[in-house]
Amino acid sequence: MPKSFNVNKYLRKDKMPHIWCPGCGNGMVMSAFLRAVDGLRLDPDRVVVVSGIGCSSRISGYMDFNTLHTTHGRPLAFATGIKLANPSLEVVVITGDGDATAIGGNHFLHSCRRNINITMVIINNNIYGMTGGQYSPLTPKGESASTAPYGNIEPEMDICAVAEAAGATYVARGITYQPVVMEDLILQGIENNGFSLVEVISQCPIYYGRMNKKGDAIDMLKWQKENTVSQKAASNMPPAAVKGKIITGILSTQYRPEFVEEYESIKKVAQGVKYDERRAEM
Repeated sequence: MPKSFNVNKYLRKDKMPHIWCPGCGNGMVMSAFLRAVDGLRLDPDRVVVVSGIGCSSRISGYMDFNTLHTTHGRPLAFATGIKLANPSLEVVVITGDGDATAIGGNHFLHSCRRNINITMVIINNNIYGMTGGQYSPLTPKGESASTAPYGNIEPEMDICAVAEAAGATYVARGITYQPVVMEDLILQGIENNGFSLVEVISQCPIYYGRMNKKGDAIDMLKWQKENTVSQKAASNMPPAAVKGKIITGILSTQYRPEFVEEYESIKKVAQGVKYDERRAEM
């Protein structure tokens, strides 16, 4: 991180104070993202941040880039249109586990499949935080929520495994306990020429934590430390030692042609065909 980094130059100070609860991890993720942008020396006028609905989705409004706060579950649809209209823009989607994987799940799958050059940061606090504490597809089985007062009976989704299977070319998972590592994972996701997913395990002490007796924000951060293991370390550990742990780091990379580049190639072919047809008609 450059010594000259000043977070204030990237913030809309007139939008402060923020709405996040004390101990929320959203600000930690926003800070890591801004450090990644600063480290890459990206032109703020060429950065577009898109979000949907939820606590984490308020991030877009607090940052001084080109930003869109869109409808529930649809940030990837808006981001896809932006990237196709102007491929030179750096397009980032910042969203939550409910917005991205429930109502937005279909857009998520097809964005991975297309391998469009968008970086998606999913802040996973295991619950719908802003709309009342409902359970999401990433709420662990057995945990409580306002819509699962006796415990969630559905198995939680491994969003990173889904992203890899669907075709994302960069898949990583970080935790708010390790902000510098999180920053690096986001930075590498932005650098990847294709669809990048960075899941960030974050704490929600008010809804998820209080409802499931997880303690305060510090307790939840300690839980992250004790229940995660890096991919590098896990590769040298016996399966029994890794069981039940959350694996962090870069989980998958692969090369596939990027969607916009493929689309531009098809456009040139189509334009050439039309030119030849016009010549034949003359």
